[in-house]
Formats: sequence, C-alpha cells, structure tokens
Amino acid sequence: MTEQVAGDTLANAMGTTVTVGRVVSLSPKEVWRFLVTRDGAEALLGDGAVLGDKGDSWRAANGTYGVVRSYHPLEQIRFSWHAADDTPKTLVDVHLIPEDGGTRIEIRHEQIPHYFDVVAITKRWEAALAKVDDASALAGATN
Repeated sequence: MTEQVAGDTLANAMGTTVTVGRVVSLSPKEVWRFLVTRDGAEALLGDGAVLGDKGDSWRAANGTYGVVRSYHPLEQIRFSWHAADDTPKTLVDVHLIPEDGGTRIEIRHEQIPHYFDVVAITKRWEAALAKVDDASALAGATN
C-alpha cells in the first residue's frame, strides 16, 4: 500500500508522504527484538547503521543519516532521515501492530520534498520490509 500526496503548490511545499506496510509471522516482541540488532537496524536503515535510543544519531554506509526522535519498545520508533548532507530532514515512523498471529509493520515516511524520487523511496522501504520478513521466515524455520 502506497500513499502519495501530490498536486497543488501547498502539497508540494509541505512534501510528500509514502506509507508501506506488511504483515510478518513474528510477534511484535520478536520483530522489535530483531529491529534492535545490528542486522535489524541495517535492514531498516542501511548497511553500517546502528539503531539507538531516543536522541541517538545513526548513519548508514550509503550516506543516509538521522536521529532517533521517538522510541517506544514493541510499538513504534520515529527517526529523522536525511538522504545526504545537503538535503532536508524528512521523518520516518515505524509502527508495529499485532495482527492475525503476527505483526503488521507500517512505515510512514513524511515531509519528502517534491523533487525526491518517491518511487525509489517507496521501493527502498518495501525492500526494508522484505528483509524483516525474510528474518521472520528464518526465525520460523529455527523455532
């Protein structure tokens, strides 16, 4: 599911929002446990990134970086996301919602400037969800 706000000048000035989601077979506790590992942080943020607590900075090998803004274990994490040093700050909100014996992971990326490649950003977050889902399948195979 992808939501895009576009069109008039006001929407372009405020930016675009992309929302993606996926249900994985792990419980919210298991998803959270994965996300706070190095592999989980890299799945979400990119290679080299480490997910810290509220106020902690993060940086990925691809040049993206930000700061953790909100950290609610088993429920939600929100962080700023800069594509590069010369780009504006955007915000990413990750929610874990219990659903059908698993967890719905929703990623909402807000305040994306109108000149960013929204399709690429959408694919980036869908790929992150796929990596978490792959970890979910692996965990299921080892339990």
